[in-house]
Amino acid sequence: MAWRGLARSTLIAAAAACLGAAAVAAQELALIPAPDGSTLMRTLVYRPQGPGPFRLAVIAHASTQNPVRRARLPLPRYGTAAAWLAARGYLVALPQRPGHGETGGPYLEDQGGCAGADHARAGLATAASIEAAIRHLTARPDVRRDGIVVLGHSAGGWGAVALASRNPPGVAAVIGFAPGRGGRSFDRANHNCAPDRLVAAAEGFGRTARIPALWIYAENDSYFAPALARRMAAAYRGAGGRLALHLLPRFGEEGHALLAAREGVPAWGPIVAAFLANLK
Repeated sequence: MAWRGLARSTLIAAAAACLGAAAVAAQELALIPAPDGSTLMRTLVYRPQGPGPFRLAVIAHASTQNPVRRARLPLPRYGTAAAWLAARGYLVALPQRPGHGETGGPYLEDQGGCAGADHARAGLATAASIEAAIRHLTARPDVRRDGIVVLGHSAGGWGAVALASRNPPGVAAVIGFAPGRGGRSFDRANHNCAPDRLVAAAEGFGRTARIPALWIYAENDSYFAPALARRMAAAYRGAGGRLALHLLPRFGEEGHALLAAREGVPAWGPIVAAFLANLK
């Protein structure tokens, strides 16, 4: 209980700093059953002002193949993005998936090495955790079952892309910030694990996806460079996927940090706002 109180105070202060107003009424820690049937995903939930019921936005965090780093990952916050969404009436949830940080449990998203990486399988495993969170959260009386938006960063964005291929009921759109897997392998900039397999997986997801998608990359993303982003987008669209791709100018020292950085909102905020407005 003390942890919840401290987290709530910290969140409200951060949200106010980001927005200049108290867009978030409360914050809580939820424990959501994961697809493995035994792990509980520790999930920060940002509840906006007002009585609800609210549209749901789920933010899926990035990941790493390194098990030591993965075990040390803090609870995902993406505080600026969460506050931005809460100000627009979304209840925002950030589930920490199995195999990460305090959630622990088995890592379900292993891509299986580098040269032979199975990016499709890894993405679908991420999607399964996102979908489990959606099922749990939409059972709440203060959450609507329609108009759901899924945002994801890096591997979390790739999970959002995979989720779109399953067309889960109630999900109105997916937004990927630098979506992909196997980027910056062995900590080498622009060194990707099996990029051709990544493109092929994007094609496979696009073949069945009917949910509108938005992908956003920055020019200086050292995980997924513009050329690779364009290849994935072309494959996804060519297979039938509904996709708007935005390649933004350089952002800071590392374009991959766009979603997590407070300074990124002026770059992505208008794009996401226009995309969401077109869904109505």
